[in-house]
Amino acid sequence: MLTNEGSPSGWRSRLGSKLVSAEEAVGHVNSGDRVVISIAQSSPLTLCTALAARLMEIENVVVNHGAAIFSWDLPGLGERFRLESFYLTLVDRPLYARGAVEYTPVSYYRANVLPPSLDNFNVSLIMVSPPDAHGYVNLGDVQIMSKLLSRNAKLVIAEVNPQMVRIGGDNSLHVSEIDYFVEQELAMPVLPIPIPSEEEKRAVSTICETVAREMVPDRATIQVGVGSTSGMLMPHLRGHHDLGLQTEIIPWGTTHLVREGVLTGKYKKLFPELVVGSAFALATPREELEYADGHPAFHLYDFNLTDDIRLIAREAGIIAINNALSIDLTGQADSESIAHQMYTGSGGQLAFGMGASLAGGKSIVVLPSTATVSGARLSRIVAALAPASIVTMPRTCVHYVVTEYGIATLLGKSIKDRARELIAVAHPDFRAELTAEAKRLYG
Repeated sequence: MLTNEGSPSGWRSRLGSKLVSAEEAVGHVNSGDRVVISIAQSSPLTLCTALAARLMEIENVVVNHGAAIFSWDLPGLGERFRLESFYLTLVDRPLYARGAVEYTPVSYYRANVLPPSLDNFNVSLIMVSPPDAHGYVNLGDVQIMSKLLSRNAKLVIAEVNPQMVRIGGDNSLHVSEIDYFVEQELAMPVLPIPIPSEEEKRAVSTICETVAREMVPDRATIQVGVGSTSGMLMPHLRGHHDLGLQTEIIPWGTTHLVREGVLTGKYKKLFPELVVGSAFALATPREELEYADGHPAFHLYDFNLTDDIRLIAREAGIIAINNALSIDLTGQADSESIAHQMYTGSGGQLAFGMGASLAGGKSIVVLPSTATVSGARLSRIVAALAPASIVTMPRTCVHYVVTEYGIATLLGKSIKDRARELIAVAHPDFRAELTAEAKRLYG
C-alpha cells in the first residue's frame, strides 16, 4: 500500500520551510483574492478555519467551496467574504436559502480546461497525502478539479492528511507545485446523513433490483450518479459478469464488486480493466478506501475529463443511471432544485445523459414514486415541474424512468405516450390526478 510512506519526521523534512502554521499560510491570502477550496471529504478544514478567522482582516474575498462540509456561517458573511458554491450540501443549504451563499451553475466540461465560473481563481486550498520519497503528494479519494485548479492558481496551499489514501490515475502533484503546507489539525466531522424510512428503503431496493436485473446486461459499462437511489445500486449487481465502471463519483460497494470479480472492465472501450472516476462517494467506508489504496484497478482523473461528453460518447453502449427529485409527464428531470430553491447542483448528470445518447447506450433516471414533506406524501412524478424548477436533464436525454412500480420507456415515444408510461409507474394514489392533468394538458 502507498499510504503514509516513510516516517512522520521523514515526510516533514521533505517539505522543509514550506511546512508552516495554518495562520501563516492563509496570511498570504489578500483582500480581493479569489479562493477555491477542494470539496466534500477533501475539504481542508484546518485551512478553512484559519481563513475564516481572517474575516475582519481582509475584504472583497470570493470563496468558492462546492459540496462544503465546513460551515461558513460567519458574522458579516456577504459583506467582506462572498461565498459561492456549485454544489450545495446539508451544511450550506440553509445559508443559500437565506441569501448568504451564491449558487454558481457549472454545466459543461472539456478535458484540461476549467469550466466558466471556475477559471479565474488565484488561490487554491486543497488536501493532500504526505509526500512520497519522490516528492509527490496524492489527492486521495477526491480529485474532482483540485489538480487543474491548483495548476491555474498563483497561490496553492495544501493541508496534509496523514490518513489519506493514495489512488492512482492523474491524481498527484509534486511538492514543487505547492507554495505552503500545513498539518491537519481538524479531521472531518461525522456528517448528519438522513436515515430513510423502511418504506423508502424498500422502494430504493426494488428500483435498484429492477435496474440490475432488467437493464444492465453482463459486459456492460455503466455510470452511476450520486444520490440516495442510484448510489445504492452496486450490491444489486452481484451475480453479473465483466461489468465496467466509467463514472464521475465511484459509489459505495464498488470495491466489493472488484474484489468479487464482477467489475473487471474487460470489455470497456475506454480505460479497459480500470475503474475510472473523479472521486469516491462521500462517507465511503474506510475499509473500501483501504482496499482501493494503491490498487492498480482504481484511477481518478479530473472531472473535466471524466465528464467530457466527447469522451463519454466514445464508450459505445454506456448505460448512465442517475437520480431525480421530480420528473414531469414529458420526461424533464429536475435533479437539483425544489422549485426555485437549489438543493444540490447539476454535477455531470447532463453530460452522461447526452454522452450515453450519443454512444447508443441508455440514459436511465431512477426515483421513488413519492416523497414525504412535512408529513405529507407528494408524487415525484408531476404533471408539470413546479415554477422556477431547474431542468437538469432535458426530456430528449431521458430514455427510461424507473420507480418501485416498474420501468417507463420514453425513448422514441410521443408526449401522450410518455405521459401514459410515466403515469403507469407513478404511485397508485396519484394516477387518477395525473391522468386528468395529462388529458387537460395534452388532450
